[in-house]
Amino acid sequence: MTEKTFHINLTCEDRPGIVAAVTTELAGLGANIAESNQFWDRQTNRFFMRIAVTAPEGVERDGLLRALEPAIARFDMKTAIADTARRPKIIIMVSKFDHALLHLLYQIRVGWLDAEVVAIASNHEDSRSTAEMEGIPYHCWKVTKDNKQEQEAKLLDLFKETGADLVILARYMQVLSNDLSNRLYGKVINIHHSFLPSFKGAKPYHQAHERGVKLIGATAHYVTPDLDEGPIIEQETERVTHAMTAEDFVATGRDIESRVLARAVKLHLENRVMMNGHKTVVFG
Repeated sequence: MTEKTFHINLTCEDRPGIVAAVTTELAGLGANIAESNQFWDRQTNRFFMRIAVTAPEGVERDGLLRALEPAIARFDMKTAIADTARRPKIIIMVSKFDHALLHLLYQIRVGWLDAEVVAIASNHEDSRSTAEMEGIPYHCWKVTKDNKQEQEAKLLDLFKETGADLVILARYMQVLSNDLSNRLYGKVINIHHSFLPSFKGAKPYHQAHERGVKLIGATAHYVTPDLDEGPIIEQETERVTHAMTAEDFVATGRDIESRVLARAVKLHLENRVMMNGHKTVVFG
């Protein structure tokens, strides 16, 4: 007998009986719960649940959804069901710094990330050879203030044509417009350096070095119209010292950025991230 695995994400107003209602319907279908995570946000009284289930042969996504309909209607749930047999399709965007791109491609190659890269897009030619070596279509779109809207339209068309599920900004040094951010809300992940205090503009690691920063880090978040203020998925910091050079800071930053972005992408691809207003619920 061939079983299929599904991820079921549910959210609704919290009240008694939610877990019992969902698990009863799944049991009636003959599905087995392989993993279950839940969270009650007391401030908003929202309930979040992620279940990984194995379903008997012949049970597909639509069958699961029909089985859960009584519980969904009873509790007014927002529901998402993902078939793990389908590999998510991703578009990676990059500018000149390719460390985060290369790390993502490596983690996909060794199977730690389960995804299909359907395209690499950039505003520079620097990563074309990498794309060609990996057999991935490469799109170079030079971006200026005069053609930004046109280039974003190309990205949106590419997203639709490839059936992509996610866009990853792997150190893509262009700000997405409010319109595109809204259209792809929850489907674009960005990585950026994260300092206290925050250093903006050119050479942030050099600025940090000049100010004697003791911690540097990175933040992976969903892109929203509020620049670098979207719901956070993953973060990491690392201690640095006065004995390190600015170049040491840069090297440490590259390493952290690559790791944090890859972890955030993995959490998203495994449907472990749920939106909770301006925040996220992340089931590790």
